[in-house]
Amino acid sequence: MFKGKNVVLGVTGSIAAYKAVDIASKLTQKGLAVDVVMTKAAQQFVTPLSFRSITHRPVVADMFDLASEYSVEHVALAERADVMVVAPATANSIAKMAAGIADEILYSTVLATRAPVIIAPAMDVGMWQNPVTQENVNKLRSRGFIIVGPGYGRLASGLVGMGRLVDNEEILGTIYHVLGRKGDLAEKQIVVSAGGTQEPIDLVRFVGNRSSGKMGYAVAEAARDRGAIVTLITGPTALLTPAGVDVMQVQTAAQMRDAVLKAAAAADVLIMAAAVADYRPATVAEGKIKREAENLTLELVKTIDILAEVKGDLIKVGFAAESDDIVPRATEKLKKKHLDLIVVNDITAKDSGFDADTNRVTFINRKGETEQLPLMLKSEVAHRILDKVVSLLAAK
Repeated sequence: MFKGKNVVLGVTGSIAAYKAVDIASKLTQKGLAVDVVMTKAAQQFVTPLSFRSITHRPVVADMFDLASEYSVEHVALAERADVMVVAPATANSIAKMAAGIADEILYSTVLATRAPVIIAPAMDVGMWQNPVTQENVNKLRSRGFIIVGPGYGRLASGLVGMGRLVDNEEILGTIYHVLGRKGDLAEKQIVVSAGGTQEPIDLVRFVGNRSSGKMGYAVAEAARDRGAIVTLITGPTALLTPAGVDVMQVQTAAQMRDAVLKAAAAADVLIMAAAVADYRPATVAEGKIKREAENLTLELVKTIDILAEVKGDLIKVGFAAESDDIVPRATEKLKKKHLDLIVVNDITAKDSGFDADTNRVTFINRKGETEQLPLMLKSEVAHRILDKVVSLLAAK
C-alpha cells in the first residue's frame, strides 16, 4: 500500500522517546522509508544508533554535520516527506513549532515541509494544562497540524492525568490514514460491521458467540489505509479502536441493525463481517436469574437478517462461517441476501477463523465463481477483499 512513501519521524527530549523506536520499526515493516530527525535533548533518552539499526537509514541529529547528506540543503528532508510526525512532542518543541523557531534541524524541517504534520504531545499534566501550551496547541491545530493525544494515565513524575503519549497504534493509525488519502478507495463511504452481538438473558448473562472482531477491524483499517471514509459498527470486543475510523458501539442484533441501516443509506459499500447472533431470548429477565432450579429453559427466537434488509445501489459483501457443505451453503446465502460477494471460512480449521490472527477463506461472486485463498494474516485477507471491492465499484 505504501511503497515509495516517505515518513519523517521527529523525536524530541521526552522520557517517552523510547516509544518512537517502535513507531519507526512498525513503519519500516510496512515498507515505508523512515527518516528519523532527533533534537539534542532526544539523544539524552535514546541513541541515533537505535533508529539507524531499525530503519537502515542515516539519522539526522545535527544541522551542521558536514558528513550528513542533508548538511548543505537540510530542507531536502522536508521536500521528500509524504507525512511528518513528531512523536513524542514536548511542551518546549510544541512552543518552538508554534512560534516558527528553527534552531534545530527538526524544527527547520517542520517549518519547511508542505506535507501534513502529525504531533503527538507527551509531557507532565501541569505543563499540558498550562494556558501557554494550550494556546500553542490551538495555534498549530488552526494551521492544519494534526494533534494526536495526549492520553490519560500515570506520568513519569508519578502523577496521574493528561499528558501521556497515546498508544503507538493510535499514532500509526493516524499516519496510515493520512498517507491513504489518495488511495484507490479515496472518498468512498464504506460501512464495516465487526464482532459478535450479545443478546441479553438477564442483567448479567447473554447469548453470544466466539467472534473476536479481528477480521472486521482488519477490513476497516485496510479501507482507511486506502483512502475510504470508514464507519465501523462493532459489537463488544477487546480490540483497540482504530484511528481515523468513525466507530459505533452496539451490543445486540437489533442495535446493529439500526446502526447499519442508518449508515448504509449514504454508503458506497457495506461489508458485514460481524457475527450477528442468529437467535435471542424471547424474554429478558428484569433482574438476575437466581441459581436455584436444577434446570433453566430458554425460549429463543430468530434475530433480524440485517443484510436482507439493506436496500439501495451499494456494493454488499457478506461473510459466512460454515462447518460443512461450505461452498453450497455460502452460495445459497449470497443469492438469498442479494450480495455481490461472500467471504466464507471453515470454522473447523484450527489455524484460522475465531480468535486467530490468520484466516483461510473462499470468495464467491454473483456468477458463482469461487476463489480459494491460502492461509494468510487477516490484514492480508482484508486487502484481498478490498481488491474485489475496487473491481466491483469500477464495474458499476
